[in-house]
Amino acid sequence: MFTRSESFSQFIRFYPAVSLITAICAVLYAATVLPILPAIDIFTALSGVNFLISEGEYWRLVTPIFMHASFTHVLFNVFTLIIIGPGIESLAGTRRFALLFLLSGILANVLTLLTMPPMYVHVGASGAIFGLFGCYAYILLYKKHLMSRQNSQTIFALIAISVVLSFMQPSVNVVGHIGGLACGFLLAPLFLNKK
Repeated sequence: MFTRSESFSQFIRFYPAVSLITAICAVLYAATVLPILPAIDIFTALSGVNFLISEGEYWRLVTPIFMHASFTHVLFNVFTLIIIGPGIESLAGTRRFALLFLLSGILANVLTLLTMPPMYVHVGASGAIFGLFGCYAYILLYKKHLMSRQNSQTIFALIAISVVLSFMQPSVNVVGHIGGLACGFLLAPLFLNKK
């Protein structure tokens, strides 16, 4: 489930949502570091700023999911998505996967808005990715037949390590990570109800 043996073209065909989200994150990051649109500060325009969201710029609950602050930030999130995303996309289907990813990210950003200071700025796919972890946690508890023992142990370890690292690394949106995890867990039954 977590080892990839597909060719690049097969991966795109089998997992179109994971592929599209990865591409969007990569393109937006490139647009923030390269002078492609010098008149527009894409990072400032699309990042989550709690004060601006509360003033009505509600798109900032969605766009930060695809924005990243550094190369290591986008690389880590994209790598994690490529590793864990295909399993959920194959189980839930492309549309349901995309909706789960987006809802987890949006709800993580709503929780960030409600709990963090007005000038707090947040970006990254982590809340949505933790939503996928939450979906896996639901599978581990309630849908064990969907995963092998080895894959269950792997995903449990990944979830545990990711949660611990969330509290150890500076400048991490812990609310977004843990909120995304909880939202993914709670949303999972809606996306896996036929499994």
